[in-house]
Amino acid sequence: MVQSHFLIDKLSDEVFVKDALRAVGDDGFHASRLNRLESTQSALEEAGVDALILSLGADLPWLSGYEAMPLERLTALVVRRGVAPVLFVPELEAPRVRHYAELFELRPWKEGSNPYEMIGSLLSKADLVGVSDRMWASALLELQNTCPNSRFISASGLLKGLRGQKDSLELLMLARAAHITDRVADQLLAGEIAVLGRSEAEVSDELSSRLVAEGLAKVNFAIVGSGPNSASPHHEAGDRIISIGDAVVCDFGGVFRLGEEPGYCSDITRTIGVGDLGGEFVELYGVLSRAQTKARDEMSSALSGAELDAIARNVIEASGYGEFFVHRTGHGIGIEEHEDPYIASTNSTLLGAYAAFSIEPGIYIPGKFGARIEDICVVGEHMGVSLNRASRELSILS
Repeated sequence: MVQSHFLIDKLSDEVFVKDALRAVGDDGFHASRLNRLESTQSALEEAGVDALILSLGADLPWLSGYEAMPLERLTALVVRRGVAPVLFVPELEAPRVRHYAELFELRPWKEGSNPYEMIGSLLSKADLVGVSDRMWASALLELQNTCPNSRFISASGLLKGLRGQKDSLELLMLARAAHITDRVADQLLAGEIAVLGRSEAEVSDELSSRLVAEGLAKVNFAIVGSGPNSASPHHEAGDRIISIGDAVVCDFGGVFRLGEEPGYCSDITRTIGVGDLGGEFVELYGVLSRAQTKARDEMSSALSGAELDAIARNVIEASGYGEFFVHRTGHGIGIEEHEDPYIASTNSTLLGAYAAFSIEPGIYIPGKFGARIEDICVVGEHMGVSLNRASRELSILS
């Protein structure tokens, strides 16, 4: 497996990324998970946490390679210090699990039995237990009843740092997802996807179908907001017909997957114009472009999320648009489309080497128009790169 510090300047090379992933094989994924387990158990030791219980959400597949179905029947990976983790799964789900004996012990539980009591028997002496942020409240309540002497905390404090620093395999997966998504962005910017006279929903559907055709396993979202709807950052594409003079914000992404391995996400936003948009919008877009470019140029592992957010925000505020930049500058990305680290004024933690995140400032004038430019970026020890290469120039389509 190629080490991360050799990868950063190669992640934009699609041929290199495809060849590297082709060479990984099952052993590469398995080796990555063994490294993650070792790091997780070391983090437990350092934090004085006796165990983790990972259920629904991304923590479980990140560590075990198994993604649980969101069922009322409990699936949980119990990770303790110094011993092999134990994966409890409903018996009917056990055939879905790819079991690696050196990574975890598999314990299917039969219908009618109580998996919470089984977990409790492992944690009888556990004082402090971390649980998945996405665990259902009903499951946590059952665990609290079963383990009355344990104190439960969020596992994210332990795992967000580990998951935030991507290994070389994760970087390759993210780069491949970005390259596939770039191809659809290129098609949009070149006018190969008809926009004028179509509804937002029709354009959204075509973006989605092209993402899958280009190689994504599934689509997470395909936002298309036109005209005044472009001023709504998370607009749900509807039946509005796109017309001359409209700005159109297109924000789309999905999941790239290799075989049965957990997938990694993509996310890109480009704003296009249909016909003449007028000088006011062109000025706004110029400010936005400068803000996004400056943040990309100055991103560094030595910056906090708040400091990187401020780089983009200061440009927009200095140009008089500060009140119209209504969201954070970005979010982390990996197995989840939104995860740590967040590029936000509230995040004082340093990004650190091999963090992957979006840089996506936006300016939105209510009732008129809006614009956003988004790329997925990675910072290494000495440099940062954008995984997305699609043009950021304002594309005017007729």
